[in-house]
Amino acid sequence: MPRVQLPAVTPKPRAWNKGRIIGQKRPLLPKQVWAIRARLELAGNLRDLTMFNVAIDSKLRGCDLVKLAVTDLVKDDRVRERVSVIQSKTKRSVQFELTENTRETVLLWVKSPEMFASRFMFPSRFHDRPHISTRQYGRLVRGWVTAIGLEPSGYGKHSLRRTKVAEIYRKTGNLRAVQLLLGHTKVDSTVRYLGVELEDALSIAERIDI
Repeated sequence: MPRVQLPAVTPKPRAWNKGRIIGQKRPLLPKQVWAIRARLELAGNLRDLTMFNVAIDSKLRGCDLVKLAVTDLVKDDRVRERVSVIQSKTKRSVQFELTENTRETVLLWVKSPEMFASRFMFPSRFHDRPHISTRQYGRLVRGWVTAIGLEPSGYGKHSLRRTKVAEIYRKTGNLRAVQLLLGHTKVDSTVRYLGVELEDALSIAERIDI
């Protein structure tokens, strides 16, 4: 009897998101922002407080936040009020403002002994890495939200990126402003990122001349 050659069966790989809660991460509410700030201030954790404040103000992706150089934010011993950086993902420049509270923490942090001769704003404690990793940043964010009683599965690095723009949109409805602040090339991306309802988005877009 001739042997029948059966086709090889490739085992189906396990889905990366199997058993995980995924989806768009929620922005923080103003009261939650202040709760985290208060905890970090009471703990005297200047590095984390600076990172948290800069993350909220800059609206940067985690990969860009961890790579911020001291010279990006500080010039001639003064913290810049407005900063421009090139985004890793889009290779386009994006600008952001630093509030007075954030500028104060940045100045204290860069003058601290831990920052001696450091090129990056958030240096790694491992000698083989120049700055903290995005994975470490993600762990810090989970710790911050957990500390104030939030469910960590609903929040992440993008929560901090979305926090300020979500509040801006809620108060002004200005989708174009949010698009510019996030550095999105298309307003469609901003709509999806904010989770704006379609009809609401269309009515806003009709009033905006780009």
